[in-house]
Amino acid sequence: MNSGGFLNNTKGSFFMVASMAAFSVEDMLIKAAAETASIGQILALFGLGGMLVFILLTRLKGGRVFHPAIFSPPLLMRAVCEVIGRFSFALAITLTPLSSASAILQATPLIAMVGAALFFGEQIGFKRWLAVVIGFVGVLMIIRPGFAGFEANSIFAVVATLGFAGRDLATRAAPPVLSNTQLGVYGFFVLIPTGLVIMAYQGEPAQLNLMLAAQITGAIVFGVVAYNALTIAMRTGDVSVVSPFRYSRLLFALILGILIFGESPDLPTLAGGLLIVLSGGYILIQTRRKVAVSHTPEELSDLV
Repeated sequence: MNSGGFLNNTKGSFFMVASMAAFSVEDMLIKAAAETASIGQILALFGLGGMLVFILLTRLKGGRVFHPAIFSPPLLMRAVCEVIGRFSFALAITLTPLSSASAILQATPLIAMVGAALFFGEQIGFKRWLAVVIGFVGVLMIIRPGFAGFEANSIFAVVATLGFAGRDLATRAAPPVLSNTQLGVYGFFVLIPTGLVIMAYQGEPAQLNLMLAAQITGAIVFGVVAYNALTIAMRTGDVSVVSPFRYSRLLFALILGILIFGESPDLPTLAGGLLIVLSGGYILIQTRRKVAVSHTPEELSDLV
């Protein structure tokens, strides 16, 4: 590897870790805000703030805020999956330990790979299918259905992984004319009506005091920072080098869960999280090898 490639991979890895740290802080702030406000109120305010930030970023880049392509089927499906993922994960981190919900969330790439095989016809070999099964065993170790330690609310984290995996697949199918910031605008916008509908069901919203406003504002800021850092990471370093650092989110979630919320993850949760991380990392390695065999060096640089 030349010095330029080493520096790019180092930079990409740094931004990936920074992104995962920011996402973890966002989760922590949402969980803290949920102690005084409803999920609906949090989603509506979070969506409004994030949308306004991405509108500003889109306009600074000279892009159109409203593009006709937003009515394409992939974008509509992306909106549905965004709502499912955000709402379910908000419930998961509110009702269950942050560490266990984040561990289950690490299975999202596994589900996305299965979806790519089903909807995009991607070929998946036996070894990668086996890794998917092992990853789902890790999820079951955390949830423990049928056992005394079963946490029914962990199902919300599982539903969130389905929603986020669907969002990732729909993003892949989205019209290329749409920029990342435009997708950010639409992704946050759909949270506003979703939150308002939930608020109507949950009743009168909590009064927006200084602490609650700071928590939601902080979640918005860290969410936007995380999104942009993730984009920089994936466009700077080699995917095979940068992507495994995505699993650092679990480490940050464990630390914040223990320090902020006094959580004590048990052995099955830690072991299950480790299985998910190992299976996901193995799939990344196998995927990279397959791509390297079937593409020239010039094509590989274009893929990254």
